Amino acid sequence: MSLLEQINLPKGINSRENNTGEVKLHRQYYPSRLNLYTIPPINEITIEEFESFALDRLTVLKEIEATILRNKSEGESKEYINQVLAQYLPLHTNSSSEAYSIQQERKKDHISHFILRLLNNKEKHEIKDQLRASSPHVNPETEVFFEVDFEKVLDLVRRRVVYIKGGKAYVPMRDQLALVIDEFRNRLDKALKDTCRALPEIDQEGQVMPILNQIDHQKSGQGYSCSKKIEGQITADDVDQLTEHFPLCMRHLHNKLQENKHLKHYGRMQYNLFLKGIGLSVEEALRFWRTAFSKLNDDKFQKSYAYNIRHNYGMEGKRTDYAPLNCMKIITNNQPGEGDHHGCPFRHFSEDNLSRTLYNAGVTDKAQIRQILEYAKGHHYNIACTRFFELTRGSGSKEQGMMAAINHPNEFFEKSYQLSQEGSLGNNATTNTITG
Repeated sequence: MSLLEQINLPKGINSRENNTGEVKLHRQYYPSRLNLYTIPPINEITIEEFESFALDRLTVLKEIEATILRNKSEGESKEYINQVLAQYLPLHTNSSSEAYSIQQERKKDHISHFILRLLNNKEKHEIKDQLRASSPHVNPETEVFFEVDFEKVLDLVRRRVVYIKGGKAYVPMRDQLALVIDEFRNRLDKALKDTCRALPEIDQEGQVMPILNQIDHQKSGQGYSCSKKIEGQITADDVDQLTEHFPLCMRHLHNKLQENKHLKHYGRMQYNLFLKGIGLSVEEALRFWRTAFSKLNDDKFQKSYAYNIRHNYGMEGKRTDYAPLNCMKIITNNQPGEGDHHGCPFRHFSEDNLSRTLYNAGVTDKAQIRQILEYAKGHHYNIACTRFFELTRGSGSKEQGMMAAINHPNEFFEKSYQLSQEGSLGNNATTNTITG
């Protein structure tokens, strides 16, 4: 009996046997769009496909979870998820084969599922009792778990809601929203480095290595390198009137800067890079901070603070042109301590402090505040921020449909500013436009 017969290869996977008796799998065919993911994919894919397949599927999973969390009606949820699927993971029927590449769509669905399998079923079965005891709010039989270094989920460890074995934490999907992308990026980064070490023998013509190097240094999440900003140079004097378009984290930094005439290092860096992203030049940034630090004389400001501001703009030190920080970095890096004001209010504020902050920012309905607090309590910080946007900027109404989750402070600013230009807010904002 051949190996192929022993493993009972399912319909849709073809094989052939060479003159040595070795079985070669040479193609995979998907007769329908229903896939139970019982057989690993055998297709060869490029590195670019590997990355794009995984990130597209992650996007779909995040948006499905966000839709469930936001308690939208069945009709709204179905319409929105269909839009997301059509963009990132379409699966057309056999009757659409003339108009769409249905085999490529199903191949992407199959492969992307297995890329995101970070904990195998055998191991999960062996520790299912421990998983059930440590995470009673999930069903280990159906829930997807992620194996990460326990240091990355210290909050879950402190609350004793995650199973730890051999220095690894087994985290259910619903508790992994803020970290899954970063964990995937780290694993992909290691895999790409392993590939690069093997390339000298494989890449004889030197065509693949440059592509791998570019992917290897790619940033996680959506990046803002100041290519999208208010048309024309904004000045330090414009910042105050633009704060109505700032996300809660940047409003808090701005208010504390005005109150204390000072911010600590990470607060200055987070806020300065954000202002850089909306179009504040280095000259205007120096003027803005010099005015804000009004308790200092000019000599002290130049010696202690001007260098770091120029450094953020790539004009000092390694001359790296730093991009504004995305939500993932703000949430997970450089946790704020006493006297610090950086970070994410939905992640780092106490419940009482966040409630007061939301009320002062215009969310006055108690039920709406409770809804945002529940998102934050469940570690769905981006969803909480997105809901804050919807409630305060007039977006996400039933007529407009559901908006995608916000993942970057500068994205929040751009969406708010664009709404004001379209007349959705009915305010007197400046008439400049945002360009891409």
